[in-house]
Amino acid sequence: MAHTYILFDFGRDEAKAQLARHKLEGWKQAFRLDKKLQYKLERESDAKNENAADDGDSAETSNAEKPKQKAKAKAKHTAKKAEASGDLSPANGKVNLLVRLYFSGHEKLTEQRWLDRIPSEEPFKEASPRVVRQGEEQFDEVVKQFDSLG
Repeated sequence: MAHTYILFDFGRDEAKAQLARHKLEGWKQAFRLDKKLQYKLERESDAKNENAADDGDSAETSNAEKPKQKAKAKAKHTAKKAEASGDLSPANGKVNLLVRLYFSGHEKLTEQRWLDRIPSEEPFKEASPRVVRQGEEQFDEVVKQFDSLG
């Protein structure tokens, strides 16, 4: 089975990225593409904010600061719940969408149809789609990036 990745750069337009995510989710359910079509959103501002928060938390803490940390942990937990439900506030950083198509060898026609369809649809058109197939130079980098988004 060969992987093919489609990379989309939405810039700072969180609304279009969420519209694209919603459209992909609809296709996954409608066409039963659970394992064959997977996607992950990458937000550059989130990574920077997490690094800044980690630096502040690594300092020594006294007993007076422990309730503050619990409040921070609770706030992060509720933020993760909001992210899982799709209720996100607009981010200030760039938003990238990585889509992985994972079709077996006998499904080449189906894979090609999805490769043609996804970039031609409305929210994806303006996001400068880039297709990376297995065996190309950037393929290993894209796989690492996709896996690191967890």
